[in-house]
Amino acid sequence: MAVVFQKTKGLTDKETHYCPGCTHGIIHRLVAEVLEELDILGETIGVAPVGCSVLAYDYFNCDMQEAAHGRAPAVATGIKRSLPDKIVFTYQGDGDLASIGAGEIVHVAHRAEKITTIFVNNAIYGMTGGQMAPTTLIGQKATTAPLGRDSSTTGFPLKISEMLATIQGAVFVERVTVHNPAAIRKAKKAIKRAFEVQIAGQGFGIVEVLSTCPTNWGMTPIKALGWLEDNMIPYYPLGNLRTPEEAK
Repeated sequence: MAVVFQKTKGLTDKETHYCPGCTHGIIHRLVAEVLEELDILGETIGVAPVGCSVLAYDYFNCDMQEAAHGRAPAVATGIKRSLPDKIVFTYQGDGDLASIGAGEIVHVAHRAEKITTIFVNNAIYGMTGGQMAPTTLIGQKATTAPLGRDSSTTGFPLKISEMLATIQGAVFVERVTVHNPAAIRKAKKAIKRAFEVQIAGQGFGIVEVLSTCPTNWGMTPIKALGWLEDNMIPYYPLGNLRTPEEAK
């Protein structure tokens, strides 16, 4: 019998620790499939910082390096400069990349480091209990904002992709989501393109992936998917913000 669908070799057999309905698992699979399809699994080094993805080294079937909270871009820079022939990527959440790691990601883009970043935005601190993150929407409730985020005291949600798209060294910037099958297919294309940019040595690439966090949002997995579509996408519009052609 012909095999039409099977588990990617880019993932290990380790059962993930993610909560039911969390879309980290989908994003992991997309990254793993791309690495396998591009035939770069054996040449890839991933960097996982502190956050929901802290145990990613157990799941990706490639070399992995742990980094301190927010410092994955700096660690990835060191790896790529030491081993320029390797494919290096960071896998980071919004509580990591957009807060303590905001300076790191800005300067790795300014230096046009030839690495790839997968940025998972679920608009909340997932691992540490649901605190408000830089990406938390106005009015969205969190453990540190029980009445909802108030822009008069906490400012506005940070649009990382739009900010990075203004930087010359960031040659590929795209925002995608994984809340339905059509979106998942588009997300995979963007992730693949980001790795191809690195393979071609063109500069820094980042794919922001809108993701759900049913546990900390206080919703069922199905309701969380709808909430993402109705609330996150209007504020964080999907699409490509920068390509290598535009960066010239």
